[in-house]
Amino acid sequence: MTALVEDLTPHRRATAAVPTAVPAVDPAQPLDILILARLSVAGGATRAEIVRDLMSFVSHRLSPAEWRAAAAGGASRLIAAGLAIEARGRLLPTEAGADAMRRAFGSRGALPPTWVDMREQRLVARALGLEGESAAKVKLLATPEGLRALVLQKAFGLPLKGNQTANRLRVELAVVALERAFGNKIKGGLGASGGFTAKAGRLLAGQLSARPRDFGTDGRLIAELAAEQAGAPQSDADALRLAVLRRWVSTLLPAHAATSTPVAAVLQRAERTGQIRDSQLRDGPGRDAAGSAPANDAGPAGLTPRELQRPGLDDFATAVKTVAGTVAEGWPGNRKAFISRVWQAIRQSWPQWQLSEIEFKCMLAEAHRAGQIVLANADLKDKKSIAEIDASAIAYKNTVWHYVRVED
Repeated sequence: MTALVEDLTPHRRATAAVPTAVPAVDPAQPLDILILARLSVAGGATRAEIVRDLMSFVSHRLSPAEWRAAAAGGASRLIAAGLAIEARGRLLPTEAGADAMRRAFGSRGALPPTWVDMREQRLVARALGLEGESAAKVKLLATPEGLRALVLQKAFGLPLKGNQTANRLRVELAVVALERAFGNKIKGGLGASGGFTAKAGRLLAGQLSARPRDFGTDGRLIAELAAEQAGAPQSDADALRLAVLRRWVSTLLPAHAATSTPVAAVLQRAERTGQIRDSQLRDGPGRDAAGSAPANDAGPAGLTPRELQRPGLDDFATAVKTVAGTVAEGWPGNRKAFISRVWQAIRQSWPQWQLSEIEFKCMLAEAHRAGQIVLANADLKDKKSIAEIDASAIAYKNTVWHYVRVED
């Protein structure tokens, strides 16, 4: 709120049409920044255009009548503060108003020429906290791919590169999912980037969803995860952009702001009863409220909802070696345990970890890479055990593993 007041504080010098005494903008009216953005494009805006073009951003919190009153009040305040003038029925920014816009949205030079550019670039950048980024990066928000990439990068703390391919972004999300599987206890130390097959990486990245599953393609994975993180009902760019802006507007309005629309009332009731969680964008999604298991994997056996506990690399490796010793076959010095059997024993013995199968297998690969355990492949495939061999397979780079070696 303080930053907003500073952004909208007019310069001491006023234009010819602006009063010399410039009152401060009321800090209790944060939506004025939206109004200033709308009238700051070429040609300004009428009061009716302000109401019409900004209505969709506030309709989840304000009724049409409430928004019309708020817009009228905001326009009057901007004029009184010396940030706008009204001429021939159109509101235009003053020099101080244009400067306040540039400072509020972290932009230099000319403001976007059209409302579409302002809405899809500068407003969305401000909503995502990207107002200080370069103009080239902000411009990427106008494309569906750039918008989805930047939404996910902000949500999961990834480097901001809006021009990344879906393939590369999937790899980075898979690493995030693997870090979470280890309870974020080895963040920055993983070597999983690019080692898994595309399908395994996609399944692993899919664990970041509130409803983990195989999304089929990298593009669908990115689109669905971005929509989920923003709280968008659909995955198209328009729905995603609207969800981002509405969430931002919700942070501007007081928590007790009146809500008259039926949809917003239903959402508020759902939040209160725990049916949906507004913290998904902030904290990242997890399993659903009922504790259901991923659709693509068998989940932990006998699990009831409880606090999530994840093992670090050392604890995980110790548990795997202990369990592998109980299900291993062979002779001393050459004992091996099928990965599928180790998985079944782990999910029975440590249900509090709440691991899915794809998480477990990728964690095994990382533990092998780190030298904590040793995996082996099935050179000679017995027809009697072909089902277990297939269920145990972990494809990593140019190798397929089926066993955990047991050291006696």
